[in-house]
Amino acid sequence: MYFAFVSGNPVLDLAGTVASRRSDPLDALATPADLERWVARCDELPDGVTADAAGFQSALALREALYRLALDRVLGRPFDRGSLESVNAAAAGPLPTVELSDAGLRVSGDLLAALSHLARSGIALLADPHANIKECGGADCTRIYLDRSRGARRTWCGMDECGNRVKAAAYRTRRRGARGATP
Repeated sequence: MYFAFVSGNPVLDLAGTVASRRSDPLDALATPADLERWVARCDELPDGVTADAAGFQSALALREALYRLALDRVLGRPFDRGSLESVNAAAAGPLPTVELSDAGLRVSGDLLAALSHLARSGIALLADPHANIKECGGADCTRIYLDRSRGARRTWCGMDECGNRVKAAAYRTRRRGARGATP
């Protein structure tokens, strides 16, 4: 399974593991092994995390709560109370251990620590009034991302994910229009 880390924040990348939420949802985290691979690919989370059925369900519940809160923020509406409770409860868990050595940074901990870290990161992101959080403008894309572009002009989640598709579609439309206008 391919995981896209294009949202500018691991919390939003976790929420983005469900594609096309409004039409035909596709969940990249279908099994505990998928979750383990996603955590392993995420730079700021512990290595070697294992997920049992209960931990997997906790991760999915946190993902959905974080997505609802991020969408509430994008739409300018009050936060969903149940989602707030879920994220705040997850944030109260243990934190990963961080160690510095000559080899670099090492983050360790279990799935509960990884989820707690994600919940705390989500709280910090969603509480930041200067964080420019947007929903992708790509057709059928429901990914939410952090726009750090100059002038906050970014309109899609990532160039590889949606930007190329949008630009290619616009190019094809222009080409068709140019061919139709030629006598």
